[in-house]
Amino acid sequence: MMHIGQGLVCTSKIQDLIKAGFHFIVFLADWHSMINDKFGGDLEKIRTVGRYYKHCFTSLGVPEDKAEYVWASELADKSDYWEKVLRIARATTTQRVLRAIPIMGRDMQSKENDAATIFYPCMQAADIFQMKLDLACAGIDQRKAHILAREAGEKLGWGKPVSLHTPMLVGLAGVQNIPRDSFDEDPKLNQVIAAKMSKSKPENNILIHDEPEVIAGKIQQAFCPPKVVEGNPILEYYRILVFENREPLTLKRDPKYGGDFEVSTYEQLEGLYASGKIHPQDLKTNISRILSQKLEPVREYFKRNPQPLEEVRRLEKS
Repeated sequence: MMHIGQGLVCTSKIQDLIKAGFHFIVFLADWHSMINDKFGGDLEKIRTVGRYYKHCFTSLGVPEDKAEYVWASELADKSDYWEKVLRIARATTTQRVLRAIPIMGRDMQSKENDAATIFYPCMQAADIFQMKLDLACAGIDQRKAHILAREAGEKLGWGKPVSLHTPMLVGLAGVQNIPRDSFDEDPKLNQVIAAKMSKSKPENNILIHDEPEVIAGKIQQAFCPPKVVEGNPILEYYRILVFENREPLTLKRDPKYGGDFEVSTYEQLEGLYASGKIHPQDLKTNISRILSQKLEPVREYFKRNPQPLEEVRRLEKS
């Protein structure tokens, strides 16, 4: 299932790049998901999810005539792709590849990774060159794969592709009591990756087709202590999803608590919350309303086209 970290954050950047004149390729990484043991490595199930993802992006407003969808298996059918994978592998070290494995959501220190995981970073770097990308766009957790591609590309004379990284949304539990895994050398980024919103944790995410009452229920359970800014997921959602265009926001509030008021910037919102002038309930009620409005087109889309969503729901129950 697609959550708002994948849906709203990624779609916003896709739309920005399309408006800037890019032809955007949405890469459906079926082979990579198989290596990462999604659905037990069953490619047909993985492709069912990939087709659902295409519907998700369409429902979120990605224009079908401006975006191209490419499957990893289409690249893998060509021998020159595997030549690129091997040349990249020869241009780097085993240790360097191991450091890039957290792009799979695996702990760098884990001893349980199977041998196939070694191919994953080299394949992701090869994808960039096989598709002849001018710019590679992905979440910040995948920056090591892009760095690997830039290093290998320079050594091989293929050039250094530009990379653009989107922020990651923290899960509803916030950055607290996270496992001491090692996903990145940067302590702050390591925390964010460990605490990120994940579809494997239903209680910790908001799905793009959740009904308003479901969104409100999940938000009510979210970590959001009074005056606490650090590790607060609700504030993070305002920063990334609400103030992305730097437009002012009207916070709706009960008249007996002061009534509605306008907030011009995220920095102002954070300052008011840290000082106790905004109550957690006001933050939660308003973000629930805003997210429900943003996701209304998605709900309507899947009411008109229920099959892709129903197929994925059946897969997740099986």
